[in-house]
Amino acid sequence: MNCLAEALYHEARGEGAQGQRAVAEVILNRVDSRSFPTSVCGVIRQPSQFSYTIGGRKPIRNKAAYLRAVDIARDALSGAPRQLTGGATYFHTPAVRPAWSRRFQKTVQIGRHIFYRTGQRIASN
Repeated sequence: MNCLAEALYHEARGEGAQGQRAVAEVILNRVDSRSFPTSVCGVIRQPSQFSYTIGGRKPIRNKAAYLRAVDIARDALSGAPRQLTGGATYFHTPAVRPAWSRRFQKTVQIGRHIFYRTGQRIASN
């Protein structure tokens, strides 16, 4: 739970609850996928997958935001339905346009995150 809460805090603390739940879905979808490590901590610690992990450990400065992330992590790990992202295993903010985003199918944008899943890519103009 700590790994997931920390990831939600650093990757999505500026989002509402729905945006944080969506990021939790991505992490848990990765755990369930054969393409990623089989644990939450393994997924999060996979090199260069989550921006906050690059450059070493980051401090948690906003305790209230962290406690919200803990609640969302607990719910997600307790089996909350994953219905927000359409099975997404990737996300990014509109501030960046990673090369990998062209290889995957966009599923939804929630707040400041755009979500993608593997599978047939749909053309976009």
